[in-house]
Amino acid sequence: MTLSLRQLRYFVAAAEAGTIAGAAAREHISQSTVALAIGELERALGVQLFLRRQAKGLTITQAGLAVLADARPLLAHADELVSNARSLGGQLSGNLVIGCYATLAPFLMPGVLEGFATEHPTVRLSFVEGSQVELQERLLDGSCEMALLYDLDLQPGVHHEALYHTRPHVLLAHGHVLVRNGSVSLQDLADEPMIMLDYAPSRHYFTQLLEGLGVQPLIRQTTSSFETVRSLVARGLGYSLLIQQPASDVSYEGLPLAQCAIREDVPEMPVLLAWAARAKLTRRAKAFADFCHRTLASGPAQPC
Repeated sequence: MTLSLRQLRYFVAAAEAGTIAGAAAREHISQSTVALAIGELERALGVQLFLRRQAKGLTITQAGLAVLADARPLLAHADELVSNARSLGGQLSGNLVIGCYATLAPFLMPGVLEGFATEHPTVRLSFVEGSQVELQERLLDGSCEMALLYDLDLQPGVHHEALYHTRPHVLLAHGHVLVRNGSVSLQDLADEPMIMLDYAPSRHYFTQLLEGLGVQPLIRQTTSSFETVRSLVARGLGYSLLIQQPASDVSYEGLPLAQCAIREDVPEMPVLLAWAARAKLTRRAKAFADFCHRTLASGPAQPC
């Protein structure tokens, strides 16, 4: 059996583009070259990687998905081999794709991108946002090497390490009667309307948290947007529970908000650095892990 990195690269390009034409454009080669490479790869592996449908592009098979999950990290390591050879063991270089849970990204990624680039200027760090499920799927299929997410609904095959811990809080309109107490009992919110952040798995987490204290939430509005939650609360339409705390205490509309501690003893929420357990991490990913453990041990960095 003979495989080549060229075949694997064109196969990954076709899987991601969904068409031979798209892969050819991405790789700046002819469509016939892509088709030939994929055909050679299928014969070498003895499996069908795509279903070809006239005018409908390519549909990847289950066998193709399995090969794709292995091909991506293999190509990443090949890229690292070239980068290491060119630098003769000096500066790290090459591409590193990181995933970040969508509501965490505004708090973490600006400082991470700036700080990591300062330490490793020749590494091209990029990130994608997503839900817990989406990010773990990306880790397992190799389209992300590492991800920053919460310790919630973790799938088998995802290895993780805690970076720091944070605690949920109550968000209220500035003039709410409970604000004057400094901290808020969730029991006192039992009859209040709630604005629920509904971005998986946030709703499940907050509902379980309330019900564990005997509070059945009266959900008035749901939204997948962190800032929309804050704007609705600032208008006095209900309270909310959130984990991350922005430095600003006003909504997008400029209305004041109050972020209050929860009086009950609620568990902290770990923020994790995760990767596929079966993956062999590149030197770039190991450097990123080291950077995160050093700089995020106390939570998101604040700008100077």
